Amino acid sequence: MKEKAIVIVPTYNEAKNIKRLLDEILKLYGNQLDILVVDDNSPDNTADVVRSFMIQNPNVFLLLRPRKSGLGTAYVDGFKFALSKNYELILQMDADFSHNPKDLKRLIKKSKNADVVIGSRYINGVRVLNWPIKRLFLSVYANLYAKLITGLPISDTTGGFKCFRKQVLESINLGSIKSNGYAFQIELNFKAYKKGFKLVEIPIVFNDRTEGSSKMNKKIVFEAAWKVWYLRLQSILGLLD
Repeated sequence: MKEKAIVIVPTYNEAKNIKRLLDEILKLYGNQLDILVVDDNSPDNTADVVRSFMIQNPNVFLLLRPRKSGLGTAYVDGFKFALSKNYELILQMDADFSHNPKDLKRLIKKSKNADVVIGSRYINGVRVLNWPIKRLFLSVYANLYAKLITGLPISDTTGGFKCFRKQVLESINLGSIKSNGYAFQIELNFKAYKKGFKLVEIPIVFNDRTEGSSKMNKKIVFEAAWKVWYLRLQSILGLLD
């Protein structure tokens, strides 16, 4: 990897998963890809697991936050860290192996010809494994709804497996982003698109977690439902930042 790259992994009670994930990423990429774990002071001592890796691996970093503050703010804090260290490529992924670490290489390769690369569950069909049918329908509908309201030219507006060129995140007022969950992903995509950056998708297989519990709840769904209208109105009024 010629460009300086880092992958950001937010965690809350992911001690078992983060050990496996760090092992896998380090095995695949060695010191060619840096890793930042943003942990919300997990009661299961996720941070201690990360610290144990940091002893032997100078490319593993930990950003420990005082309390559980949400996925969106975790990524924003991670982005600020990455920009302060002048990383050229900034990736994001889940800690629970729903995103395959092997696909990080594909995201990075595609970034040569794009500003935002999205690992898409819904391009050229549906590639989701082990989700209850109700949740799958909810996700498919949510993406169609968000695409219709915002006009985003992508199939997976809510996916969390991405690669950004630093210029994209530098252009966005990260301090103004308050959304979490699905809404956070939609907001970033929308703002990047409206600023004229090129968004592309690559197909991935999304596999539901086998360890730990999902952070999905009704509040996250409701936030995404109204946020798309808010973003569209901001765009119409020229208030996006």
